[in-house]
Amino acid sequence: MKIEKFIRLIQIFAVLLILTGAVIGFLSEVYFMFNKMKVELADLLLLFIYVEVMGMIRVYLANAEIRITYPLIIAITAISRLIILQKKDLDPAILIYESLAILIIALAIIVLRLRYLNSLKPKRNFK
Repeated sequence: MKIEKFIRLIQIFAVLLILTGAVIGFLSEVYFMFNKMKVELADLLLLFIYVEVMGMIRVYLANAEIRITYPLIIAITAISRLIILQKKDLDPAILIYESLAILIIALAIIVLRLRYLNSLKPKRNFK
């Protein structure tokens, strides 16, 4: 067995383990929302994080690559959820830092998307 195939099998096993955890987390969160008969914004954001993780796994299994924008979007959602769950008596500077983190990640996503624009690619001079 070649080492590349062995490593690929380990990667697939690990990704399937992550998928199992995401599905279990998603279902348990839905179960808790159903039991308390209440849906809050933080709960929906957590479900969205689980769905994004599942989407990232789907792309990985289909293409054997992870697009960097998926983890960045998950990070923005996680920080947004953190802001929503934050208590009102905490230091306001923490809110500013978290907001700046979201801004920096959003700018990173924009920069990553701009690299595909043909107008920004260097032009070659053919003679």
